[in-house]
Order: sequence, then C-alpha cells, then structure tokens
Amino acid sequence: MRRTRTRRPASARRSTPYAGPPLPTAGNSRSSSPSAGPRPTRSRGRRRPPGWARPEPRSTCRTPRPRAEPSPWPPGTETRHDPHFACPVAPQTGQNAPSGGHRTDKVVTGTGTGTGTGTGTGTGTGTGTAATAVDLLGDDLTVLTVGAELFADSLREQACPVEPVDWRPPPFGQSADIAAVAADPRRPEANRTALERVLAAGAELIDVLPAASALGLRPGTFLHAGPPLTWDRASGPMRGALTGGMLLEGLAETPEEAERVLAAGTDITLEPCHQHSAVGPMAGVLSPSMWVFQLHDPVHGGTAYCSLNEGLGKVLRYGAYSAEVLTRLRWMSDVLGPALQAAVRAHGPVDIRAIVAQMLQMGDEGHNRNRAGTLMLLRELLGDLIETGGRHTAEVVRFVAGNDHFFLNLVMPAAKLALDAARDIPGATMVVAMARNGTDFGIQVAGTGDAWFTGPAQTPEGLFLGSYGPDDANPDIGDSAITETWGLGGFSMAAAPAIVRFVGGDVPLALATTRSMYDITLGENPAFGIPILEFRGAPTGIDVLAVARTGVLPQINTGMAGRVAGTGQVGAGLVKPPSECFAAAVRALAQRTP
Repeated sequence: MRRTRTRRPASARRSTPYAGPPLPTAGNSRSSSPSAGPRPTRSRGRRRPPGWARPEPRSTCRTPRPRAEPSPWPPGTETRHDPHFACPVAPQTGQNAPSGGHRTDKVVTGTGTGTGTGTGTGTGTGTGTAATAVDLLGDDLTVLTVGAELFADSLREQACPVEPVDWRPPPFGQSADIAAVAADPRRPEANRTALERVLAAGAELIDVLPAASALGLRPGTFLHAGPPLTWDRASGPMRGALTGGMLLEGLAETPEEAERVLAAGTDITLEPCHQHSAVGPMAGVLSPSMWVFQLHDPVHGGTAYCSLNEGLGKVLRYGAYSAEVLTRLRWMSDVLGPALQAAVRAHGPVDIRAIVAQMLQMGDEGHNRNRAGTLMLLRELLGDLIETGGRHTAEVVRFVAGNDHFFLNLVMPAAKLALDAARDIPGATMVVAMARNGTDFGIQVAGTGDAWFTGPAQTPEGLFLGSYGPDDANPDIGDSAITETWGLGGFSMAAAPAIVRFVGGDVPLALATTRSMYDITLGENPAFGIPILEFRGAPTGIDVLAVARTGVLPQINTGMAGRVAGTGQVGAGLVKPPSECFAAAVRALAQRTP
C-alpha cells in the first residue's frame, strides 16, 4: 500500500511567528541601503603586502621565535603582528581612521582632510612619508643553547646554526651576594681608581737596613708569611723557620728548647709580615737581626720591606735550621747587608719597576725565574760595590750572581707597594694581597680594609728534587704570591716559557695560563709587555667578583717546602687558591653595599 504525505500550509508549519528584521526580498537582497541593515561579510584572511613572497626554508630546523624586544615606537602606537612582518601603525582617530577590517602595512605621517559616512568607509588626502616593512626573518638566525650538548648536537644534525652558551650557576659563593656586589653603584669607579693607582705606582730601592731598626722589631718578635697564625696551627716548614729564628737570635740553645718556648708563647710575638708593610718568601720569617731591603713608591709615598734572599735548597725560608743555614744567615747580616747598604747609598735610588719591565722581555716572570733581573741589579750596583765593598766585594758579587732568585726579594716589595696604593677604596673588588702560611691561604681586598679571607692552603703539583715526591711536600706557603697579585709569576708565564722546566707543565700550558688570567683581572699593565702575546700588557688587578662568577682561580707558580721541619726545599710546581677565600670576600663586600 502506498503512503502519501499531505503538505501543510506555510502558516500551519511555523509554530512561532518570526520576530527578526524584515527578510530581504529579491529586489533588495544585495542592497547597501542603511535600511537594509549591515551586510554579512565573510573573512578572507590577512592580506599580504604587494610583492610579498613566502621565504624559502633554510633548513629542516624550525627556529624558535625570538623574545620580544622593547618597542622603539612611542606609547600609544598600534602594532599588528604578522609572522614575517612587523608593521607599527600610527594611531588614527576620527575621520581619518581606517575602515573596519582594513590592514595597513605602512606608517603614514603628515596632514590631510577627509570625510566619510557609514561604517567602515572613508576617503582622505594627505602627504607624508612611509616606513617600509621590516622582515624579521630576512637574515639567518642562530639558536642559542645552554646546558647539555645533546640539544645542540641534535640541532646541528638538522643543519641548524647553533651557538652554545657556556653558562653555569656561580661555582662558589651565594648568588645573592654576587648579585649585590655586581649591582653596587660604587664598584665601576672604585675599581677604575684602584687599577689606576696600581699602574701608576713606582718602586725604588733606597736602602738596606737591619729589621730591628727598619721595622722596630724587638727581641722575641717574629714576622711570618701569610695570614695570622699561632704556633699550634703552624705547619712543618713554618715551625722549622721559627725554630731557626730562635736559634739565630740566641733565644734558645737547641731546637727542642726553641720549640718549647714557642709553644709556651712567653715573651714571643708572631705577626704577619703584611701587618708591617713587609713581605717574606716561603715561611717569610723575619727576626730583628736580619737585614731587609727598603723600597719607596715616589708616586703614592708608600714604603715596603723584604728580607735578603738566601738562595735555594736548605735555607731558613724553606724550614731548614741546620748549622749551615745559621752560618749563612749570620754572614748575610755581618757582610752582605752592610755591603749592599753602602752600595745602594752610594748609587742612589734604583728603579726596580723598570728592571721588572725589562726582565719580562728577557725570559723572566718575576716569581720563580729572576735570572735576568738579578743580573741587571748586579750591573746597576757593581761599580758601587767595588768602590765601597772593601775586601768582601768579590765574595758578595759571587753570592748575588750565583743566586738566580736574589731579585725575587725586590720584586715582592715592589708588588706590595703597587697593591698597597689600592687599599681602602669602598666598593672596590680588587685583590690587594694573596699570602699563605703553610696552613691557610688568605686574600685581602681593596674594599674591605685589612680583613683576611682564608681557606685551606693547597699542595702544589710539579717537579721534585732528588728522591722527594708528593708525600714530602707541604701545602702552599709564602708571601711571594704578591707577584701574581701584581700580574707577574703565574700570570705572566707566557713571558717565561722556560719556567715549565722548573715548575712543570709545558709551553702551551704557560701560554694558556696567561691568557686565562685576563678573564679575572680588571685590566692590563702596559709597562709589563709580554713579547709572545704581541707585547700585550700583563693581566693585572684580580677581581674577586670575576673569580666568583667564572670559577677561574688565579694561577700561582711556587717552590715546595718539605712537610717535615728542617727538610728545606723539595721541589717547585703550580697551585691555585682555595675557592673559599673568594666566596668569603664576596660575602663581605655584599654586606658593605649601600
């Protein structure tokens, strides 16, 4: 049976009357009359500027969109983003406003008039200039990567240019302390002042004197290298040197008696050399009867002192105190000191800084190689030694000429003069002293006064004499790291490649070491040109903030003293300070920020 459907009238099919606007008729369906209401429009997407073409892909790597930079346009300027074009648009209002939905890729400035009616239509005329669109992806982009190399390697495999960033958290010290010191507004000018003073400082040898008169030392007072120290914490070579000092001054008859008196501390005073404007190599022990060089800074007016150098091997500064050692020390006080005093006074001031500048161009580095410096000093004083030395002249000349380290004890006070000129500058982060006492390694900073920041002294690694080995070496000791603080020694190893035959390593290491020290210093010393580096100035002015940020520690080359008192020198090598010193210094500087 066939079923049929009955069509209902239109009025019956609509249950609810239509309440909207009048429906268009055949005659007005496309009318633009206002009475017809707005014409529905269909979005056709963004229009591209004339001549636009999609850039060719440069690799299979999808380059991430760079972070937005601050807008260079005035406040209120509208910007419309396009994946390939960024076109700021000057704000337009009133009759000159663009019609709704219109996109412009130009900035038009000038004057003009126009009229418009309705919604989204308008006309206008005017004159002005147009800025062309900027193609953000017109140049090749490079991806910056941080952290593991796996990500960078994956990008390289896709032919994507990669630039790894060697960023890492601060290796030591609190980030908040580092940030506080870095933000100190005084720091840039303070460091400039400190560096200028160091570079301007002079150093002239003006006299040779007994320590009792030069430093005011009384019997029972001994100066030593490094930060403050007590007998109970003293290392083997420091105890040996103090024992020898007691025997030399007649305060004990035997080493055992000397040790008992030193342990009791009765009428015994131990103080750092730096506290008395002095420096001492290795143990650095100075007693009243020893003689010292006196240097003067004609620029800043400072004065510094250092003992006379005994030579290498079994000597007091390495902790030896045998009869041979004491005999040599007495000869130095009775003969060498007075002979040098007469020669220096007859000669007049000797420019030590000028000799240092020359020796760097002759293969010395001012710490463990001073051969050229010693011979230039002898050349300066030889005539006066002959005229004033009497019957001991030949003996004195042979002693000085046979001791390649003799000039070290003049480089050290010259360095102290320069660095003392940079002390007490609020906000400055320059290191003004590095010193070791065989137990502690300490530094002082220009912006923190006389405070010491210490950590455990490290044991050098290098070459050993005879049958000695690493187990025989004491941790680092001596004030001679003042040379590195001035930019010499380990900082200028590139000037003395032969030094590696004494302290270990190889020539490429010497060059690389000097180059790396530029990363942690405030500047260069143009007076100390390094020939192999095209006479680039020695890296000068260790910055504790740079050390804390980079983790690059100062490099020191040094002699090694035997761990057991009385042994003497066992070798020479390379060593670095403990990081704790610099972390503590940054913390102290942060506490002093305004």
